Amino acid sequence: MNLVEYTLLAFGSLFAIMDPIALVPAFVTMTARDTREAQIRMARLACAVAAGVMILFVLAGQWIFRLLGVTLPAFQIAGSVLLFLIALDMLYAKRTAARETTEEVEAGAAKDDIAITPLGVPMLAGPGAISAVLILRAQAQGWAQHVSLVVCIGLVCFLGYLILRFAALGVQRVNPLFLTLTARLMGLLLAAVAVQFVLNALRQLGVPLLF
Repeated sequence: MNLVEYTLLAFGSLFAIMDPIALVPAFVTMTARDTREAQIRMARLACAVAAGVMILFVLAGQWIFRLLGVTLPAFQIAGSVLLFLIALDMLYAKRTAARETTEEVEAGAAKDDIAITPLGVPMLAGPGAISAVLILRAQAQGWAQHVSLVVCIGLVCFLGYLILRFAALGVQRVNPLFLTLTARLMGLLLAAVAVQFVLNALRQLGVPLLF
């Protein structure tokens, strides 16, 4: 996989799993009592926290695998199962509990500041996003692809901030049809990424494939 292909895979899979567009309704609900300036500040901090958490896993991924004694193919398959389950929820336009639960949204609405939790973690940097980061980090070949992964994380989180900022500036009533369509498209993309991760793991294990 060359640098361009890897970068497109990393950006597409991370944007699909984080899906900041579908996060707008929950963000608006949790910050309904806050000022516009406070909403923007929380969006900025949440995206920065999410980026920091995922970059930390990029830097520490090698030691995490060694510490747990887990092989890359095993983690790829396990992570792909989680990503595929999240993708199924997205295809049915449902908010998956792997990212947020009703209780977390309600608790967030009752908090004075929801930037770090639950908005930053786990709504943006949840188990699915962290699993995708670890798999992508393990598949990176050479320093250029490692740098590309970090840049993709920063870019996706920056786009997430712009989307949440856009919502805070008055576009709170997003067309539900648009959110549903976006969620299903992202779910389809994420399902394809999950299947590709499984195929990569099988190839690494030496399993003969017909394609």
